[in-house]
Amino acid sequence: MVTGFCKIFRDRGYRVAPFKAQNMSLNSYVTIDGAEIARSQATQAFAAGIEPTAEMNPILLKPRGDSTSQIVLMGRPYGDYDAERYYEEFALTEGIKMVRQAFNRLVEIFDIVIIEGAGSPAEINLYERDIANMRIADLTRSPVILVADIDRGGVFASIVGTLQLLKSRHRRRIKGFIINKFRGDIKLLKPGIAELEEITKKKVLGVIPYLADLALPDEDSVALQEKRDRRNTDIVVGVIRLPRISNFTDFDPLLRAPGIELRYITKVEEIDSVDSVIIPGTKNTLGDLAWLKEKKLDRKIVEYADLNKPVLGICGGYQMLGKKIFDQEGVEGETGTVTDGLGLLDISTIFDVYEKTTSRVEMLLARGSPLLPDVSENKYKGYEIHMGKIRKGREARPIFKVVSDSGRKADRWEGASSKDGHILGTNIHGLFDNRPILDSFVNSLTGRRKSRKAVTYKETEEVWTQSLETLASTMLRHIDIDEIIRIVGLREKSL
Repeated sequence: MVTGFCKIFRDRGYRVAPFKAQNMSLNSYVTIDGAEIARSQATQAFAAGIEPTAEMNPILLKPRGDSTSQIVLMGRPYGDYDAERYYEEFALTEGIKMVRQAFNRLVEIFDIVIIEGAGSPAEINLYERDIANMRIADLTRSPVILVADIDRGGVFASIVGTLQLLKSRHRRRIKGFIINKFRGDIKLLKPGIAELEEITKKKVLGVIPYLADLALPDEDSVALQEKRDRRNTDIVVGVIRLPRISNFTDFDPLLRAPGIELRYITKVEEIDSVDSVIIPGTKNTLGDLAWLKEKKLDRKIVEYADLNKPVLGICGGYQMLGKKIFDQEGVEGETGTVTDGLGLLDISTIFDVYEKTTSRVEMLLARGSPLLPDVSENKYKGYEIHMGKIRKGREARPIFKVVSDSGRKADRWEGASSKDGHILGTNIHGLFDNRPILDSFVNSLTGRRKSRKAVTYKETEEVWTQSLETLASTMLRHIDIDEIIRIVGLREKSL
């Protein structure tokens, strides 16, 4: 909804920006100055036609899977906290201070700041310590629209129950409701809407139909459960479904590609039926590598690679493909831990400082590979978000030459491949957002099968733009935009 409103208000001539005080997500993005924020706020900024900045998501929580999360504060790693320590030592001190500063900078620049809450505003166990919902509405003196997901069921009880659990001053802030993801005949819903409005004395401002095919980045791994297998496909790409998988939006272009089935794999026997294996990014390389070994997926991937079949590792997956991982400072495990990787690439990873590399990059293809045989000498874009440093051995052949790093000129090699080029690893996310790389990768798999002709796919930004147009136009047909403009306190702009 926030993404859609960013597009709607932008189209009406307003300078609009998104804001989410605290987001918990492993799908992140790098701003032009190297700050890490949630991918959802970057998508909202794209809808608003502006560059994303750290101010749009001052606190990003990245779960590690051991009841702790890494706090990314204003785009930079701050520390690893469990929930109790986060709320007792951070949220209402340094956290809320930075949230205020970030919001104040945005309102100096933009006509409208659209604030997204997090989860429910009525979590009564956290109510007094929650800094993402009604406390932010109070601090910013914002009217609130409550959005309810009817696809989950119990929408009327959810709305009434939420209001009941809010403090009276917060109930007064809520000016209306939007019911989202509705399937069916609206006439059957109208009696319920009328009774809801009578009970709450507040209006339903819109009922948005379920849109099944929006190709916009998902916020968290819950969305992976909703990805559907495709039938009658020629090529199957298998992505290892790591417990702490991050930045799985890397594979959205593959999910959209005609003739491609993207499968998320958790079992050894599933690898036999895929044409390529990808080990994705992770918030905890050592933890997910241990899981890989526990499930015996490590041995299976090595056997798969020994058959001259293609394997790609991205970020944490790249680190797992190497020979060793040295955790010298206990960044991800016990201090001084040395862990064997899969040994498919002649690299080692060293965790020696609690620092993260975050940058947007432009790169050239350093050398050809059976997986990227047709890529020209164009510049390609991506971004890096990772802990640890890669040390390459003699047999590691670089894949890319980075020529721009967060807007600054660069000259460094990146990634590694095996001698035969069928095993690739890279720290760079967003690889398949580059259409020539997507074309080349998919068509190389097609060539191995010799089952169909090469296909060219749409640019990722073109697909996003089309989805945004669909989202915004649908919302405008099904919401009372004039009433929302009145609630916000805006004057309609002349176009």
